[in-house]
This record gives sequence, C-alpha cells and structure tokens, in this order.
Amino acid sequence: MNPEHRIRAEALVRELIAIIGDDPARPGLLDTPHRVVKSWGVLFSGYEHKTEEFVRVFEESYDAIVAVKDIDYFSACEHHMLPFFGRCHVAYLPAINGDRAGKVLGVSKLARIVNNVARRLQIQERMTREIAEAIEQAAHPRAVAVIVEGTHLCMVARGVNQQHAVMRTSAMLGDWLEDHRGKDEAMRLLGL
Repeated sequence: MNPEHRIRAEALVRELIAIIGDDPARPGLLDTPHRVVKSWGVLFSGYEHKTEEFVRVFEESYDAIVAVKDIDYFSACEHHMLPFFGRCHVAYLPAINGDRAGKVLGVSKLARIVNNVARRLQIQERMTREIAEAIEQAAHPRAVAVIVEGTHLCMVARGVNQQHAVMRTSAMLGDWLEDHRGKDEAMRLLGL
C-alpha cells in the first residue's frame, strides 16, 4: 500500500472506532489504526501479485495424479469483511506430450497459488474455482480437483452463531468432469 493510501486508511479506521462508540485517542486504541492497516497489507496481499509471477513448472515424465492435502489458507469474506479460513486440497493429472514429458508444478507453488488467491476479499465458491483455474493455466493438466473447507466468522461470530459449521466447496476441471474413476482416485488420495 502506498504511503498516501496508508495515511487515508488509518484516518478512516480512527473514524470507524469513533462511529462504533469508542475513543480513538484512548491509550489502548492509539496505535490500532496503524496496526489494522498493516494487517490489511497481509490479509489483502493477493491484490499485489499475479499468480504467474511465482509459479514454477517443471518438465517431467509423470502421468499419475499429484495430490497435496491440507494447505492452510486465510481469507476475508467480501460481504462482511470478516475472516474465513481453513484447508485446501488439490489434485491434478499432469498433461503428457508426445515425448512423454509433461508439466508438474513445484509443490510449494501449489500453496503459493492457494495463498495468493485467498488473500483478497472473496467468497469461498469463487476462490475454489480461481485456484483450479490458476493451476490449469499454469500447468495445463488433463484434470484438476480443488476442495476447500472453510470456517467463516460471519457465521461463527454473528448472524446464526454456528461455532462448528464448516463449508466445503469443490471445483473440477478437465477430464475428471467425465472420468469418474480418475476423480474417485484423486478424492481417495486426498483422503476425502
């Protein structure tokens, strides 16, 4: 965030503190605007980078499912600006070229894709689809499956107050839309 935006955002946070009924000049709240805006820099860092900036693809003759389970993520609901968080599970089937070499993603890059997409104002359904599409654009696999589990503070801390509700969303692209055996194998590898 540029310095001018940071100053404006801190002033707005001070104003919000006053609107909700507290004193922004109170000792415990003096540095809160700075801390809030600094935390937003982390929470919304997904706007600063395009996924392709850090994706690394390797040529490899591997033609079986690649699965990574339990990628932690943290996001913010675009409706209430409250956090939601959980785990993302990813499986993909690399494409194989004529010479049997395909494209596999560096394993840490899958976590980077998840984190970059999550770090925006978001809804879980769109986030799930965008993660799958980012993997598809990066490696052009034959199939992609993304399952996201999320706890939403907009459900936990307000509204219906459901402390244990977990939302699960999925996105399937490519061959697994038709190949149910392959999709079932991917889900088994992910433990789902």
